[in-house]
Amino acid sequence: MLEQPEISIVIPALNEEDNIDLLVEQVKSAIADQGISLEMIVVNDGSTDQTLAKLQAVAKTHPWVKALHRDKAQGQSAAMFAGIQFATGKYIAMLDADLQNDPADIPNMYKEMCKGNVDLVQGDRSQNRNDNCIRKMSSWVGRTARKLILKDAVRDTGCSSRLIKASFAKKLPLQFKGMHRFIPIYSQMLGARIVQVSVNHRQRHAGVAKYGVMNRAFVGLVDCFAMRWMLRRHRDVTAIDATDGHGENK
Repeated sequence: MLEQPEISIVIPALNEEDNIDLLVEQVKSAIADQGISLEMIVVNDGSTDQTLAKLQAVAKTHPWVKALHRDKAQGQSAAMFAGIQFATGKYIAMLDADLQNDPADIPNMYKEMCKGNVDLVQGDRSQNRNDNCIRKMSSWVGRTARKLILKDAVRDTGCSSRLIKASFAKKLPLQFKGMHRFIPIYSQMLGARIVQVSVNHRQRHAGVAKYGVMNRAFVGLVDCFAMRWMLRRHRDVTAIDATDGHGENK
């Protein structure tokens, strides 16, 4: 029986053929070579280029690389959900495949997690963003809307760089489109204790961005109201076995 990895890294990928080799190289250097046991799960979300072939090739020489495939692109949230459910690690790390997230941030997040009393270490790019004025403005609008509508105090909830306990990650309703934008606030609702840490933010290495102003700002605003609806109607579904009387209130 294979030993459970300490960290499972889940990475959605859509047409990222020119980023795969460097992504694996950076994960290896930053994490695997540091003695942290891991598996890297890249979810090929309906790519029409050679992303899947590249993943299959690197998996032959890197046994900790796993390639999941979906014939049709269903979006970042659904791809994350598939990867998280497949993951076997104690902790789930999340990254984007475009190399704007730095794998070297994960060991620092892991150290923060190991201090205890933490369930989610959330990355914060606010001091290191490499965006143009339009993207910075749309990010500010989204951040302000989340704060006003959801009372979300997390500074950079849209940052994909994060490390979360698998027990929380597997409860996230990421089968719903756009839910990856609300991982911190939903985790908090589940009782997660959150710590925010500064992370790097780099230029896309290759390929084309999947998000523009319209599919970030307007859609994100609509999703904020959907998330508020979910938060207000969420109920604790846990129960204790009181059959033998031990669970009754004294």
